[in-house]
Amino acid sequence: MALKKSYRIKRENEFQLVYASQNSVANRYFVVYRIVKEGQSHFRAGISVGKKISKLSVDRNRIKRYITQALFNHRDELPKEIDFIIIARKKTIELDSFGVEKNLIHCLNLAHLISQQEETS
Repeated sequence: MALKKSYRIKRENEFQLVYASQNSVANRYFVVYRIVKEGQSHFRAGISVGKKISKLSVDRNRIKRYITQALFNHRDELPKEIDFIIIARKKTIELDSFGVEKNLIHCLNLAHLISQQEETS
């Protein structure tokens, strides 16, 4: 399932506003920039997967789908009044959907956007 359009950051000026906050955390696979936006009814997320990760759009779009799915799965745990941007790093290409979700949740936990949960298999 995908996130609704109202949950996405799409415009360049909105991306720049979040980048300008210089409030970021990172792990080996992702960088997350965040900014508090008062009065929002839900969070908004921007996803950036650059050509340095893969020249093939198929690979970049696959990573975006995995990130979007992870956000959809944890949408109720994310704070409402926040905008954030997720930037995938080069090593992200090595991950499957479970790995993307696990490492994204770890990075969101570092950003204090979500609390780490114990995964059971």
